[in-house]
Amino acid sequence: MDTGGSSESPIETKKGKSKTPRKTKDSVLKQKSPAEFFAENKNIAGFDNVSVKRVMFDSIANSDLWFHGYGLHCFVALNVHTYGRCVDIWSYLPGKSLYTTVRELVENALDSAEAISELPVVEVMIEEIGRSKFNSMIGLTDLDRVDAELYDDFETVKAREKRLAKEARNQEIQAKNAALGKKVKEPAAAKGIRGRGEASFYRVICKDNGRGMPHDDIPNMFGRVLSGTKYGLKQTRGKYGLGAKMALIWSKMSTGLPIEISSSMKGQNYFSFCRLDIDIHRNIPHIHLHEKRDNKERWHGAEIQVVIEGNWTTYRSKILHYMRQMAVITPYAQFLFKFVSDASDKNVTISFARRTDVMPPVPPETKYHPSAVDLLLIKRLIAETSKQNLLQFLQHEFVNLGKSYAERLIGEMGPDFSTKMPVKSLTSQQIVRIHQLFRQAKFDDPSGDCLSPAGEYNLRLGIIKELHPDMVATYSGSAQVFEGHPFIVEAGVSVGGKDVKQGLNIFRFANRIPLLFEQGADVVTRTALKRINWNSYKINQTQDKIGVFVSIVSTKIPFKGTGKEYIGDDIKEIASAVKTSVQQCCVQLKAKIVRKIQAREQQERKRNLSKYIPDATGAIYDVLQEMARSHAAKRKRYEGEDAELLKKVSVRSITKETLSEKLAQHVEQVDYEMALEYATHSGVKEEPREPIYIQSLEAEKQFIDFHCPIFVFRLFQ
Repeated sequence: MDTGGSSESPIETKKGKSKTPRKTKDSVLKQKSPAEFFAENKNIAGFDNVSVKRVMFDSIANSDLWFHGYGLHCFVALNVHTYGRCVDIWSYLPGKSLYTTVRELVENALDSAEAISELPVVEVMIEEIGRSKFNSMIGLTDLDRVDAELYDDFETVKAREKRLAKEARNQEIQAKNAALGKKVKEPAAAKGIRGRGEASFYRVICKDNGRGMPHDDIPNMFGRVLSGTKYGLKQTRGKYGLGAKMALIWSKMSTGLPIEISSSMKGQNYFSFCRLDIDIHRNIPHIHLHEKRDNKERWHGAEIQVVIEGNWTTYRSKILHYMRQMAVITPYAQFLFKFVSDASDKNVTISFARRTDVMPPVPPETKYHPSAVDLLLIKRLIAETSKQNLLQFLQHEFVNLGKSYAERLIGEMGPDFSTKMPVKSLTSQQIVRIHQLFRQAKFDDPSGDCLSPAGEYNLRLGIIKELHPDMVATYSGSAQVFEGHPFIVEAGVSVGGKDVKQGLNIFRFANRIPLLFEQGADVVTRTALKRINWNSYKINQTQDKIGVFVSIVSTKIPFKGTGKEYIGDDIKEIASAVKTSVQQCCVQLKAKIVRKIQAREQQERKRNLSKYIPDATGAIYDVLQEMARSHAAKRKRYEGEDAELLKKVSVRSITKETLSEKLAQHVEQVDYEMALEYATHSGVKEEPREPIYIQSLEAEKQFIDFHCPIFVFRLFQ
């Protein structure tokens, strides 16, 4: 073998890479923890900070574009991609995470208090933290800028000259308009580009008077994703069961600071204090401090403190609207909201007082309906059941399945099935057969006993407390079913009120929590806008101040989209129930509006008739006096009642005042008869009688509540 260069080879062999493929790093199988997954997909839980909007433009002059999307203005100078005449724009909006954190903490606080039948008292404080204060919190020293061009708010000389020239032109135009006497617009405040380095930080504190948490469970309840007490089939406020865990993940991603929890349960002489963060890759809590401290005040509940990145300016209105709507749907709760800033003019303090002490019952956990289960769920129930045979399994693990009907189902499954066969011995094929039969067989609908709506009384109180409307009507429908899950729709419609704009003002609630985003595609919005003929109920859709309140409670809310912010319009049962509920409210309002119109017209008729009583009285009395003189002079004789009347006129037993009084009485009588005839033709009947329901008397209570949509009468023993 020739180791040197060979003269027979005209081309020298070049050294190159081996043709043997090497195992790349990307081909290594990796696994993500639940915490890591939600950290990378935080938009699923409402912690997204990037707004994407596709905008139509005829032409694009430059990359600096202003657009209006999702109810807010934002400046865009990054990531503009064009598709023909469409533009997809990504803008960094660090704000919704602040709103979502407040929402999650408030809902957890309400659940905690209601679980022990305690009237909720929830205090929320948001403290704005400046850059210098934040840096000192994490031990970072502030530094001056050395290379200004590195920063995204750097302004070149050319850009500065262009901006100053534009400002000069605007000032010149304003001066000309002022000279001509035209209205001069106030110059808009300059808006700079806000980059990631300019983000604001906030300390969010939420305190409640709930049941608190066991000392040893606190680390896992906050530092381990997909572990909690709310998993199961029941009506819950939460959307994902993540709660404050996502706030902790977002805090770790945006600030790196831990969360602080103080908690105490009833009767404990200590409260637990825990400072922790989360190991995102391992999905376990990282505990900084966990200790018991003296509870001198015998306080019970929880106080959670977290520091996150956010944007109060953008989401201020959303947070305040959320607190207001929460006060509407939970009038038995007391809320105190504070926003604290170094700038005193930005401080906000709002208190939402409690209006009633009548609370809805705690929703119990229920069993699954056969038509609402899938293969995986059936397998899980089989693995977890304590029942031995198939008959017992069907009877006790599913709702509305009695012994006789379960036996008929087993007989229909085929010869391989029997009532006494061990449920743990079922094969995959047999489980598929059970699932197929569940989908094809008919079952009684589940009852609404497992649901806990706010109630007409609370809904009405909440609307009156927060909006102060001129009139309000509420309606609570009976339990209905979609896909094997029961649901109840409650509705309220108000007219007039404080801080209510003209037109339709729609308030949506799902499992007693407000829904503020993606309103346009929601079933409530579409029903109110397209399926209700407001004019037929004497309501002007554009001129009147109309409030439409719809609350849907269910063991499964059919949210649409990853954010779970709206209920789709494609479920006929829910759409029909929403329409019926709103219409029932409108029928009640129509009766009230008609009576109001009737009273106004009655007053107008009385006013018009009463205005002519003096003139009519004078004219009639002058005629009677002339007739009396003719009768006395025997120029013209009158007999019977006429003569008697003229005699009374002559002796002044009938005067102008007497006639005026008689005419006023006649006006009252005619007015009453016309109003009664109008009411009869308009179909206005007597106010419908409201049913009263008696609650069961529990051992620890010494009173009975008589419930009615407009009042609750409490009878003490």
